[in-house]
Amino acid sequence: MLWSAFAIGAVGSLHCLGMCGPIVLVLPGDARERGRFLLGRLLYNLGRAVTYALMGAVAGMLGQGIAMAGFQQWLGIVAGGLMILSVIIPASVLRRVLPAGRYDRMLDALKRRMGALLGNASTRSLFTIGVLNGFLPCGLVYMALAGSLVMGSVAGGALYMLLFGLGTLPVMLVASYASGWITGEARKRITRLIPVGVFVLGLLFVLRGLSLGIPFLSPDMDMMKKKGQAAPVHSQAHEQAPGCCGGK
Repeated sequence: MLWSAFAIGAVGSLHCLGMCGPIVLVLPGDARERGRFLLGRLLYNLGRAVTYALMGAVAGMLGQGIAMAGFQQWLGIVAGGLMILSVIIPASVLRRVLPAGRYDRMLDALKRRMGALLGNASTRSLFTIGVLNGFLPCGLVYMALAGSLVMGSVAGGALYMLLFGLGTLPVMLVASYASGWITGEARKRITRLIPVGVFVLGLLFVLRGLSLGIPFLSPDMDMMKKKGQAAPVHSQAHEQAPGCCGGK
């Protein structure tokens, strides 16, 4: 399911453009210095991807703990269910449920730090802005984190979120050079398709967790585990079998 990470990032990058576009447009740097300008934008986006990868590692660690507890099959069902609920439940209801207070103060401090760095055009500053930008609240990131949870390992979760970040790179990079390359109306139309994609992806995760025995779509996990355990046993028995001359 790693392909879904890049797909979420690529399809949802127009949503990212609406959320992070204003930051991209005010990033320091002189477009006339083409090499340095490109490097700065790449470092900014790399910073976002690094933050996403760190988040994915934490989610993957949580998923690994759940899998070790014997609930691996439920990971896909829960993650897919969260994706589906995020589409069905109105945003106004979600905002009431999500915690505020201390979180809002942390968010304000994060924005102030980013604002201070916008006056510095160094490569380190641009990378740091990207790292901080990755912590800004974004529904699309949360959906990708649900997918990284299903990976069931630290490395898998980190790789999933890294691919998600790389999926957003092309659109975000183009936006740095041509902010008006896509009209607001076209962006709205494509953004409306994102919930549909999230819903379909959620269904795929649920089906995979149900282990219905459907090849590729919902494989039987128990059968796959039995095959994986049987292979080493067969190999060991073959090695211990006597030769044709009865040698040891």
